[in-house]
This record gives sequence, C-alpha cells and structure tokens, in this order.
Amino acid sequence: MKPRFSLIAGAVALATGITGAAQAQDYPFRDITAVVVWGAGGGTDTINRMIMAEMEKHLPVSINVTNQTGGVAGSNGMVYVMNQPDDGYTLAGISESNVTAAIQGGWDKKFDYWYPFIVGGSPDLISVPVDSPYTTLQELVDAAKAAPGTIPAAASGAGSIHHLNLLAIEKGADVAFKFIPYEGSAAGQEAAMAGEVALVVTSLAEQAPLIEGGKLRPLAMLTPEEGKLGDITIPSAFGMYTGLEAYLPLKQSIGFGVANSASDDVKAVLTTAFDAAMASDTVAAWAAANHYDIGGQSGAAAQAVFGKLESTFAYTLKELGSTTVEPESLGIMKP
Repeated sequence: MKPRFSLIAGAVALATGITGAAQAQDYPFRDITAVVVWGAGGGTDTINRMIMAEMEKHLPVSINVTNQTGGVAGSNGMVYVMNQPDDGYTLAGISESNVTAAIQGGWDKKFDYWYPFIVGGSPDLISVPVDSPYTTLQELVDAAKAAPGTIPAAASGAGSIHHLNLLAIEKGADVAFKFIPYEGSAAGQEAAMAGEVALVVTSLAEQAPLIEGGKLRPLAMLTPEEGKLGDITIPSAFGMYTGLEAYLPLKQSIGFGVANSASDDVKAVLTTAFDAAMASDTVAAWAAANHYDIGGQSGAAAQAVFGKLESTFAYTLKELGSTTVEPESLGIMKP
C-alpha cells in the first residue's frame, strides 16, 4: 500500500503543475472585454464593435464589447477599466472626447495613462429635426441671438468633441445656446428627433442614416470643407463665420486603449491583431460606407495624436471658461 504522505505530495505536485501551466499560457488565453465609455449606438461604440470583430479573426479568443457610460467626458468607463488588472483582458473603448476628463474633474490622470489604438474619425456637423423652423445656420443663429441661452442643444456629454464644437460655434458666431448633455451621440440625436432639443452636434457618420432617412436636416459642416451625402451638399460653417477659424476644426480620433502599464507582450499581441484588422478590405469598405477617415496609429504614434488633442482641448476649454481643473496642474502644457 502506498504511504499516505506520498499521495498528498503527489496531489500537491499535480496542483502546482496545473497552476504553473496556467500561468505560463501566452496572452490571450481567455476572452477579452472592451468597455466602451460612451453609449450604445454612438460612433465610439460602433467603431469598437466593428474593429473588435475584425481583431477576433487574428486572436485565439473572443472580444466582448460592453458599455460603461456616465461621469465627466467618459470618466466612469475609464475609471472602471483603470480599476481592473492591467493584464490586457479589459480594454477601454475611447475617443478624443475623453481627453478632457481630467481638466473637468472626472479623474486625475493625463491621457498618457493609455496605450492607445486609433481606428479613425468622422467630421462634425450641426443639424436640426426635419420639421424644424430653421432651414439655415444663419436662421438658427439669429433666433439664438434674439433669445440667448434658451434654445436647447444636444452635443453628447460635457467635454466631448461635439460639446467643444458647440462651444466653438457659440464663440465664433457670438451666440449662446442652452447645452443639454446626453450619454453619447445616439441619445442626443434621438432627443433632437423627439423634439427635446432644437439642434444636435455629432459626426457625419453618426447622422448620415438619419439625414438620409429624413429624420434630421443638416445645416452646416464644422470643417472648412463642405460635406457630401449622396445628392445632398452640406455647406461649411466657415464660409458664414470667419471667427470659427480660431476654434475649429476639431476632429475625431476614435479607437481603444489598454493600460500603458500593460506588459510589452500584451501590447505586441494587440498591435499585431489591430494592424491586421486595419489592413483588411472589411475595414476599408466599412469606413467608406460610413463616412469615416482611416487612422491606424497605435502606441507612441497614437499617444502623440492624443497628447496634441489633450493640450488643444484643455486650453480651448480653459479659454471658453469650461474647465474646473487647471491644465498646468496636471502637467498638460499649452500647445
């Protein structure tokens, strides 16, 4: 009969061997979760669901996409991901709008907390419900000047790029709207269609199906170039108000990030899958069909893009009187 201590020792050795084998598995050996910090149906959500589906083709696991909204400039979702282990199994679905979270008191990190990946972005425009009395941007601005601060406007959450573009319109056209924040672009657009707000500022990609479906009426692109949507030509606001050039254009950079403290192996695996996905015909066709410009930056290159956006957004908001934390106190330098 085998001595009992030998059985126990064997069991311990077996358990230790299993544990060691599990620890030695290469990343990723279980499913990944991408936590989008904006609402379902918006641009950041849509892009993340698309790119994660493509990246899955180059990974041995699935990537599940969820939403964690709220806070200031997407801070709830970012804080949630920050509080998870930095092992690459929880990613943050982010956009340029998140770079203002710190200066608005949402969290206390510079944006270089993330090791980011940029898929791309779409230009912003200002639109109204299809039954709106305003048929041009000039008519809308005139009405707002006649009743300052009373015309409700949706532009996603406070500190989002859409909010900054609304602030820029106000500054450049010397007008004031009544800003009403929503948890993401989709919610703001729905509010416009329901008559809760008189106008909405979101991206062309997000508004395109609503414009083509006769739900929203575009008034102006917030870029120097006019916009094209089928047979519809959308004029540029720059031709109407020269003061806009001091504040616009502010453009999107949408994608995702992993904690910058994650291991080099994790970053390398994600980069390989991301690069392969971005090179696919599927992503190119999706971008063209949905009015997005392709990015493709990751790591240091993407951090440089977000760093410039963080600086620009921080001091634009400071000048517009919409900051609660001094950019300098966070180490954000003026551009």
